[in-house]
Amino acid sequence: MTESFFAALKNERVHRTAYPTRERARRDIARYIEIHYNTKKRHSALGYRTPQEVYDEYQLRQETA
Repeated sequence: MTESFFAALKNERVHRTAYPTRERARRDIARYIEIHYNTKKRHSALGYRTPQEVYDEYQLRQETA
């Protein structure tokens, strides 16, 4: 699953963008992960849910336990 994530990250963001500095790259990649990947990309390993949906479900279970 990790290899799939990094392949998607490289294909969809890193290889398509020329970064002037490492800091700019770090900020852009973090924003991509938080805004696009975690909230929109559905994953078969997560039952075709987004990472954010899985996290929200986990948080809800922790609150009710």
